[in-house]
Amino acid sequence: MGLFDRIRAVFRPKPGPGLTPVHVDDPRFDGWEVVRDFVDVRTARAWHQAVEEGGMEAVLTADWPLDRYGRGDIALRVQGDDWSEAEMLLSNLDLDD
Repeated sequence: MGLFDRIRAVFRPKPGPGLTPVHVDDPRFDGWEVVRDFVDVRTARAWHQAVEEGGMEAVLTADWPLDRYGRGDIALRVQGDDWSEAEMLLSNLDLDD
C-alpha cells in the first residue's frame, strides 16, 4: 500500500447503510456476539447503522450467501465487551431516568 493509498483510506467515508457488507462464512467474526438476527439485508443494515451511530463497532454476517433478493439468515454482531451496551441500545432502554 503506497502513501497515497493510505491517505485516501483515512479520508474515505465509511460505507452508508446501503453499502454495509455482509460477511459470508468469515471466521474472523466467530468470536463476536450476536445481538440480533434478521432475514433481509435492508433491515439488517438499518439496525447495523443504529449500532454504529451508538459508537460501537458492528458487522453483519451470514453462514450462507444471501439469495438474489437479499434474504437469508443475517446476524448483527458486536465484540463481546459491547454486547450489553448494544442490547440496551437496540432494546430502547433509557438509563438516564
